[in-house]
Amino acid sequence: MNTRQVIDESVGPYSLSATFNHDSSCFSVGLETGFCVFNANPCELKVSRGKVVQCLNLKLLPLTWDHLFLSDFNAGIGVVEMLGQSNYLAIVGGGRNPKFPQNKLIIWDDAKQKAAITLEFRTSVLGVRLSKSRIVVALLNSIHKLSVFETSDNPLGLACLGQKVLAFPGRSPGQVQLIELETGNISIIPAHSSALRAMALSPDGEVLATASETGTLIRVFSAANCTKLAELRRGVDHAVIFSLSFSPSNILLAVTSDKSTLHVFDVPHPTHVGRPSQSPASATEEGSNQKWGILSKLPLMPRVFSDVYSFSSAHFEMGDEAIPGSPSAPALGSSLGRPPKGVIGWQDDQTILVIGSGREGRWEKFILRDGEDGRRYCMRDGWKRYLGG
Repeated sequence: MNTRQVIDESVGPYSLSATFNHDSSCFSVGLETGFCVFNANPCELKVSRGKVVQCLNLKLLPLTWDHLFLSDFNAGIGVVEMLGQSNYLAIVGGGRNPKFPQNKLIIWDDAKQKAAITLEFRTSVLGVRLSKSRIVVALLNSIHKLSVFETSDNPLGLACLGQKVLAFPGRSPGQVQLIELETGNISIIPAHSSALRAMALSPDGEVLATASETGTLIRVFSAANCTKLAELRRGVDHAVIFSLSFSPSNILLAVTSDKSTLHVFDVPHPTHVGRPSQSPASATEEGSNQKWGILSKLPLMPRVFSDVYSFSSAHFEMGDEAIPGSPSAPALGSSLGRPPKGVIGWQDDQTILVIGSGREGRWEKFILRDGEDGRRYCMRDGWKRYLGG
């Protein structure tokens, strides 16, 4: 007998995806009825396309008709990726009533309110990365640039596009393929023994962080020579990693998981190697490893006692909703039938934003502060439901 409660479709808009742009100054949201773009901090609606605004609580949003314009989308958008702060966006149909076939990628010119480029593929588009000179498209088993690169199953559309390198899953689970964009040289990093769950490239393109489906360890690699720089422990029990993101300075890494916890780590950087006074790794060993006190110093103890842990953590709101009407397979832009949660964007080295999709799409702001005891703390500084309500 099916005892699950019927989802009430009349209760406001539903977000299928939420993604920050390259500098986290804005984030875009795919909806069952179009898409929206928000300023990231403060969280304010900037652009809405489709029958979305009528569902919003306008009293909470400082809107003017100068920056709000309605288009006739009124259909599902599962992926929205912004090109910087320009008027160009990459969009893919999604949800129960997709606006476009899910094997088509539309480069949308929002100033002209029309498609500038349409690219069609044999299978569904699962992820997109944009720069001023490149479009990278992730399908289930391949990455498309000017060339096509085969991958292991990549249902989350994982790919990282920097100015110099492109990183994406390799042909075997747990591997990373790293492509030098100028030369086309390919390197293989055996990052994990199980399939990749999350990846992030530092803003300067020098450092790559990866996490697997196991979710206990995050590994950090040099993009220049593929050497492992660090191994960071999120915890000892299995978790689904939602997001990895480097700070603007490239030396802090934020991680979210289905434990509803945001972790912040110090990470080493290739330019700091051999300069202990400037290397966050040394601070990490003295600070975060004290999680286990004297136990971390004893010989023959299990490695879990001596691993590098986050220097601070905080709770973020995750929710437990599933995408309405989703099939048994993962929905576009989500994992395991869930809308994306815990997506991280850094404003500066002290300010972290976390956004999530779903019926109650949330925006949360966290601040890193120094405590009187000399430790660093991550504290929630504000939150709102960006779709109103």
